[in-house]
Amino acid sequence: MDNALKKKISYEISQIDKLIGDAKPLFDLCKLKKPDFIEISAASMVLHSFYNGIENILILIIKQYDGQLPNSNKWHMELLDKAFVSNEKRKQIFENALQETIEEYMKFRHFVRHAYGFQLEWDRMEDLMMGIYDFWKNIKDNLNNFMEIN
Repeated sequence: MDNALKKKISYEISQIDKLIGDAKPLFDLCKLKKPDFIEISAASMVLHSFYNGIENILILIIKQYDGQLPNSNKWHMELLDKAFVSNEKRKQIFENALQETIEEYMKFRHFVRHAYGFQLEWDRMEDLMMGIYDFWKNIKDNLNNFMEIN
């Protein structure tokens, strides 16, 4: 992997780290009580931004190694699918065990983009919020492994 791409991926990783770090008070509050409308709205933005960051990284990698990005109406899903397969130019980006969970983050991001704030439900997002630290650690480990072997 060339140094320029590594720097871009590392930057995106640092941005997601900052997002999660800055949102720690919100995570802590959501552990203590069921969030209200404002807190749910803030949490949905954190989840939205979190997945956007992961997708930004995938865009960088797929563009560099695969030559082009998917361009159909379902390009977000096609991009994510590419992260779970290798090809002649690159290894698989994420281990298969992460696929179901990352798809949940993507689906939630899609929902947030097309919903009104009052449609957000804590029950739908609680597991994503409360699991974000462990999930991000796994994603980051996979990305670091990918950068080492490619």
